Amino acid sequence: MANVTDLQTKYSKLAQEYSKLRAQNQVLKKAVVDEQANSASLKEQLKQRDQSLRKQEQEMDSLSFRNQQLAKRVELLQEELAASESKGDSPSQHGLQTQSVFDEDLQKKIEENERLHIQFYEADEQHKKTEAELRERLEKLEKDAEQHQAVVDGLTTKYAETIERLQSDKARLEVRLNTSSISLCSQQQLRRCQSELNRQVKQSSSVIQEKVPFNDTSEYLRSVNCAAFQLKARDVAGQAMSFIQDLVAALLNFHSYTEQRVHIYPLDSSIETISPLNQKFSQYLHENAAYVRPLEDSFLQLYQSITEDTVTVLETVIKLKNFAVNFSSYTHFLQKILPYQLKSLEEECEAPLCTAALNAKNQELQSDIKRVTSVFEKLQNYINLLALPSVRQDAMPQSNTSAVFTQLAACLHSLHDAIKEMSKHYNQKAVIERELPTVTQKLCTTTECLLGSLGSLTSCTGKIATFFSNNLDFFTSSGYSPRGSTAALNPVQAESMLANKKKATAYIQAVKKPQSVPYREALSNRRILTSSTESREGLTQQVQQSQEKIARLEQEKEHWLLEAQLGKVRLEKENQRIAELEAQLAAALGGSLNSQTAAAGALTRGHEEAAAELKAAGKEPTLCTSLVGDEESREQLIKSHYMARVGELTTQLQISDSKAVHFHSECRALAKRLAIAEKSRETFSEEVKLANQNITRLQDELATTKRSYEDQLSMMSDHLCSMNETLSKQREEIDTLKMGSKV
Repeated sequence: MANVTDLQTKYSKLAQEYSKLRAQNQVLKKAVVDEQANSASLKEQLKQRDQSLRKQEQEMDSLSFRNQQLAKRVELLQEELAASESKGDSPSQHGLQTQSVFDEDLQKKIEENERLHIQFYEADEQHKKTEAELRERLEKLEKDAEQHQAVVDGLTTKYAETIERLQSDKARLEVRLNTSSISLCSQQQLRRCQSELNRQVKQSSSVIQEKVPFNDTSEYLRSVNCAAFQLKARDVAGQAMSFIQDLVAALLNFHSYTEQRVHIYPLDSSIETISPLNQKFSQYLHENAAYVRPLEDSFLQLYQSITEDTVTVLETVIKLKNFAVNFSSYTHFLQKILPYQLKSLEEECEAPLCTAALNAKNQELQSDIKRVTSVFEKLQNYINLLALPSVRQDAMPQSNTSAVFTQLAACLHSLHDAIKEMSKHYNQKAVIERELPTVTQKLCTTTECLLGSLGSLTSCTGKIATFFSNNLDFFTSSGYSPRGSTAALNPVQAESMLANKKKATAYIQAVKKPQSVPYREALSNRRILTSSTESREGLTQQVQQSQEKIARLEQEKEHWLLEAQLGKVRLEKENQRIAELEAQLAAALGGSLNSQTAAAGALTRGHEEAAAELKAAGKEPTLCTSLVGDEESREQLIKSHYMARVGELTTQLQISDSKAVHFHSECRALAKRLAIAEKSRETFSEEVKLANQNITRLQDELATTKRSYEDQLSMMSDHLCSMNETLSKQREEIDTLKMGSKV
């Protein structure tokens, strides 16, 4: 309990620190945002200045070009003037006027050029100065922003680690507390249940001994065992039926997605023609439903043949032969497509972009496919052996049945391991294929679906292997046989036993003896006595519900105890803090009084010495008053200041506690919402999976129906053609006969 209190105290302190750091974090974030905004504005200004500078540079270039043109023009005019003077021609009035116009224009251009040079120089200097200032300010702001961001990141990491550590400590303590409470309550409840069950057993035994006039269980024990065996057989067959349905769905999906992949890789059938081998392989895969679905149908017939009124042994289960035949047909289908699968993988290895790693994975998949096919062949042999006694009774000795079932269980585990290895290698191959540059989204989607079907197939085979191993004792048991005989029932004996059972039931129902307990009532009492397991399960459920309720109440109790202890700790801390503040206040007041007393004593001694000197000189002393402050007002001011500070700290502490509690409640609410969202996601995933399975099943049924209709139409067309040919031949014969009769 002390550890819990210490942890709560540490948690409250860390919550206070967290609130402070959170406030500082908000301030720093705001400062960083402001600095980022200023930096953005300065960058924008710098960008505008750069644009203006480039514009002025362009103007300067244009003016320089214009100046060069004018200079060339002046040189040309000077050359013309020199040429005219060298010829000795007197300039005419028109030439002088033209020369004066050119000179005036040249002078204006020179003045304008000088003025533009001056303006450009001034603007350039001003721009450089402004740019330097802005760059300095930008660097300063960037440094400040980096420092603020580093501080923010450090604080965020610090309080995130603190919160995570506290949450882990709290969760660990809660788990430990819940575990101890649940174990304690479970032990107490178990003792009470055991005592109550013992009391009920004793009471029931005494009532049976006193009230039941006869006990016919020894006579009808064999009948009860027979009924129990049949119920167990019915239940086991129902479970196996659900597993077979899952297996059939997984196999259909696997073969269908394999067919789709063959049409996409290594060549896409929508763009170019795939190889003849893959075409044949796709054609065979398209027929998978004709071999897979009869497995489910034949096992359903087997399940329906097992009822409470029948005797279920290998010799009487005739429908098992149909399932064995269909399983053999599917095994032959796997053997037929095996070489095409191997050749298709070799064709993938021969692709231009096939890497060495992908080639190795394809070789591993080839060995996995061979292994799966060989395991299916072994399963076919064992299932055919189990189906033989229903065809010929002496086909397999009774002593060999146990060995066959054991080998079948081992073979199922081998099948699960082989499919698991194939799924693992397919996953590795898919990862390598995603890195290829030519992979398409269509191929990725088909590969994901194929991996999903392999996962379902792995899970289904694992469940079947586990189920068969768990029920291996039931499968290898001798069942029941005629009284005093160790041999098993044959079909004739089973029919005779059922007929005798019906006659005995009819006789007992017809004969009513009021002085004896009726047979149905005696069997009902026997069932009540043998159903203690069900009553015990009901009591166990009640105990679990009570334990959950007690655990919930204990958690609420511990929560309120922790809240009370936390409040007590806070009160003690506040009292201790007030006592420390009062001690500091008293110490501060005591120091100020001592200093004032010493100063007053010094002043008094000074005044006395001055008065003595004046008296020795023959003068009257004057009264000098010292400026002493009002001590009571000073004490009151200091006390009021510290009391205000205490109140402010108390308010901050309460605000921090409320924020911490609010944060904790938000975390719990988010955790609950996350759990609800996870459950919803799982539910939706299961619904989507079921919908996809239904869609695949309906598509397969549609394809099968379409193919059968097409076959029927083709047969009817052939038949119609043959009938037309026959009819035309008959007409020709009739015409020939008519012509012969006319002749």
